[in-house]
Amino acid sequence: MDEPIRAKRGAPRKDAVGARERILATASELFYREGVRAIGVDTVVARSGVSKTTLYRLFESKDELIAAFAAEQDQLFWAWWDRVEVQHADDPRAMLDALLTGIAKRIGHPAYRGCPFLNLMTEFPDPRHPGRTIACDNKVELERRLAVLLGKIGAHDANAVASQLALIINGAYVVGALAGSVGLREHLTAAAAKLLA
Repeated sequence: MDEPIRAKRGAPRKDAVGARERILATASELFYREGVRAIGVDTVVARSGVSKTTLYRLFESKDELIAAFAAEQDQLFWAWWDRVEVQHADDPRAMLDALLTGIAKRIGHPAYRGCPFLNLMTEFPDPRHPGRTIACDNKVELERRLAVLLGKIGAHDANAVASQLALIINGAYVVGALAGSVGLREHLTAAAAKLLA
């Protein structure tokens, strides 16, 4: 766990690409739905239809598979954010509203089981764990991007407001997992409006 994860050398075999995608898709679904610690490698192998040898050829350890899951979740989140940014490139307030609306919509989805990054940080308290590192980096990047956006909107102290808004968003992720998303969009947008007032 102390060693950084290194990329494999050389091009993957043709069948390895399909196997890697199946393993990662299966692990991602199970890790998110059931929790990372609750799912063993044997379950991922059985559900993905690959051999344990193949899994360990593609992912040297469960920690490497967890890191791949975290990295994929991170990439998907920022790809979504970037799409919203492109749609509202000329209107930062509309972009903030669209982001908060999208977050509320995610929380309201029937399959929602909490923020995958907060879940990883809860399951892996060791700051050196590769999954936790990616999760923490996601939250740091969230604040950074919010500060840039809030600066465009004209917030007085964009960094401080971004920290406060990130706190509210992360709280919404937790509360949404407990109580659902009824009224969540309105609460998020109202909280953001008060911070910007």
